Amino acid sequence: MRYHVIYDGNCNLCVTLVQVLENLDKGQLFDYISMQEEQALKNFGVTPQDCEMGMILIDAASPERRWQGSDAAEEIGNLLPAGNVFVSAYRALPGMKWMGDRVYEQVRDNRYSWFGKRSSTYKSAYPVGCNAASDCQS
Repeated sequence: MRYHVIYDGNCNLCVTLVQVLENLDKGQLFDYISMQEEQALKNFGVTPQDCEMGMILIDAASPERRWQGSDAAEEIGNLLPAGNVFVSAYRALPGMKWMGDRVYEQVRDNRYSWFGKRSSTYKSAYPVGCNAASDCQS
């Protein structure tokens, strides 16, 4: 089963987290597309306005299954080896989900001022439709 991660390729924090996920997963479960690739996002029915609400995770086998924002981050955590233990513990603590959602919103809305903006858009080593960037180069 594969999942598409839609991330902000201009955000320093977002790119760092994508790179960590790339190193953990090595393109086995996740592939990536930046929010700046508007034409490619149309293939998934994702608009720039959708992207303003935060990262998006799409189930490649059932594209109608989608998560966004902190829900996407939690689902990615669930999919990682042993990650479900941490996500379940986080969700079990009273008020943590609510607080996590608020923190995510604050980071999302202030990501450029708090973490900086890249001068060029990051292109993942595991783009959508490829096992690695080298597989897709013409």
